[in-house]
Amino acid sequence: MDKFLIKGPCKVKGQVNISGSKNASLPILAATLLFDKTVEIKNLPRVRDIDTMLELISSLGFLVRRNYKNGSVKITRLKKIKTIASYSLVKTMRAGILLLGPLVAKYKKAKTSLPGGCLIGARPINYHLNVLKKLGMQYSIKKGYINAYIKTSLVGTTIKFPKISVGATENAILASCFAKGKTILKNCAIEPEIKKDLTNFLLKAGVPIKWIGKRTIQIYGVKKLKSISYSVMGDRIECGTFCVAAAMTEGNLRIKGFNPKLIKTELNLLKKTGAKIKIYKNEIHIIGSKKIKNIKFLQTKEYDGFPTDLQAQFMTLLCKAEGRSVISENIFENRFMHVAELKRLGAKILIKKNKAIIEGKTKFEGAELMSSDLRASVALVLAAIVANGISIINRIYHLDRGYENIEKKLSKLGVNIKRIS
Repeated sequence: MDKFLIKGPCKVKGQVNISGSKNASLPILAATLLFDKTVEIKNLPRVRDIDTMLELISSLGFLVRRNYKNGSVKITRLKKIKTIASYSLVKTMRAGILLLGPLVAKYKKAKTSLPGGCLIGARPINYHLNVLKKLGMQYSIKKGYINAYIKTSLVGTTIKFPKISVGATENAILASCFAKGKTILKNCAIEPEIKKDLTNFLLKAGVPIKWIGKRTIQIYGVKKLKSISYSVMGDRIECGTFCVAAAMTEGNLRIKGFNPKLIKTELNLLKKTGAKIKIYKNEIHIIGSKKIKNIKFLQTKEYDGFPTDLQAQFMTLLCKAEGRSVISENIFENRFMHVAELKRLGAKILIKKNKAIIEGKTKFEGAELMSSDLRASVALVLAAIVANGISIINRIYHLDRGYENIEKKLSKLGVNIKRIS
């Protein structure tokens, strides 16, 4: 099993290009099940979750031709299509559930394994099932599989989500593309991966889809989609992670290939900690401060609030700040698993229910660490970069699920990091 060996402290300096967004690519790849003709997706990141999704699509009977040189994939429907998403593939990735909506909408049936992924909270799929049921899907759950079917077709209706859910919003949008008539979805998640990328992709493919309110989307169902080529947006969380890396190492970093407007909240918070930031059209220039200022209270929220996927990285930064900071985690109930490992490096953090109280001025000392989930893993990498001495980070397969060539990118920026097999 691979691990990282990091010798700190290091400063992050230079230029980095942001890879395609994992969280935008996954629902767009799920949408390719709706096409009869070839569809091309560009700017895919080379990460494990994308590999798994493409394996899943291939296992259903689609021809998947991937070009690793330019980061594109062409997906073509073959004659015989299977509608079973197996446990062996879905168990490692939460996004496997996104195949349910398209399969049922297009092929009238689906047998999908209950999903896996990071153990950061309950993340129930009842929101997915409830919205698809309101569109006309019937289902039962047996032996760890969702057995779903429709008699004729899904039928458009008006649905309001009881709670904002990224995955359920995506599944509902995908299924509604082939539902009869008009569907209106209220209280939707509005992350850029949905409101910018997934919507634009479906619009280009011929779906009459538009946002008619901040969290309300209107979709008219179609019978077929146009063959298109589409380039995925840059990865918002990778961009935020590199911003934090520069801020906490007194770094000087130019980040290219991402629209700064999409992380306005995060950049404003980094300015509060003392970082100097200049933004351009698709570029961010960030210089870290010698003295990092604390943030008295920070809470995770749905977009356009502070994202839970950057909570662990910001916590690591605030360990180095002058004074006490508090982070309230309001999205997932089990997302402080990195805290125990940060303490091994010398962090002083107290957990009270969903709040983490962080005492600043931590002098991280290198140690051997264990990754628990995707974003927690990268927080440990950030801490190791500023720690004195050698740190070893185990179980980095979590990182490989969501960060493309992170050790190569960090090496080019001056970080002493090696992958050990």
